[in-house]
Amino acid sequence: MTTAATRTQTSRTTTRPQTPRPAGRRDQRAPGGAGTVRQTRPRRPQPPHAVFAERLLAVLSGERPVHWMLGQTVGEAYDQLIRLAPHTPLRARGAHAARPVISRCGVFPLRPGVVEAFATIATGDRFRAMAFRLEKGEDRRWRCAAVELGGNHP
Repeated sequence: MTTAATRTQTSRTTTRPQTPRPAGRRDQRAPGGAGTVRQTRPRRPQPPHAVFAERLLAVLSGERPVHWMLGQTVGEAYDQLIRLAPHTPLRARGAHAARPVISRCGVFPLRPGVVEAFATIATGDRFRAMAFRLEKGEDRRWRCAAVELGGNHP
């Protein structure tokens, strides 16, 4: 025999929408809902030498084609990239090799609008050195003017 109280209790439990949530989660709020407060910091722009180190790594590891650097190079730099890139000198070797990463990057200002920078590229337990020169054009944009790669050190 059912009573009105039993029917009300039953209808409450069966009509409640089920939301998928991870096992063991007791919080009733949905992810990203109105109760969630997201605090994000604005990203600080990277310095030009760090940006160019990543760009050069992408080209010299074979992730990007050389022509990707066309508007970002001046003088001899593009020709240097054309000579270096086909050999993919910074590509990870081996079946399970890790993607090369920049382990250190620094800069030496030479004069206003010209800097020489370096980066140490780590691929697994191997390190390579990369040096490059950046020049600021009249349009106030930085461009790569020279690129050199250093030795293999286990």
